[in-house]
Amino acid sequence: MDDTERVEVTDIRVPYRDIDMTGRLHNAAYLAYAETALSHFWRYRPPLEDEPYFHATKIELRLHEALRLDDEARLTVRIDKIGGKSIGFNVAIERDKTLCAEVEIIWVANDPETADPVGLPEDIRDWLYGYLK
Repeated sequence: MDDTERVEVTDIRVPYRDIDMTGRLHNAAYLAYAETALSHFWRYRPPLEDEPYFHATKIELRLHEALRLDDEARLTVRIDKIGGKSIGFNVAIERDKTLCAEVEIIWVANDPETADPVGLPEDIRDWLYGYLK
């Protein structure tokens, strides 16, 4: 792993608590890692006064190769799609440049008061385009 700080990249070392009896990473831990990477990425969005809140409407996990105890994993967040009211994220989880898992997460923007879906703010939309794959 290199020392370059990139907002879309998060490095994690697999701890013992996330390992099952077969020595492999628990399935739910892949999602927790993806959410950690997405949280790190989202911190760098442009500040907005009246930002909508976002919630996940779809989460899909594709497993390719198991992570194990003390593996160093690199998680890379990419924007898969930008809709009128939604954002599609893809989080690639790699070990030594080998793809171990992919997590697809779709978020929908909602009005904080009514919970109705709302359009993505232009500032966020413009920022996201820089990470569109």
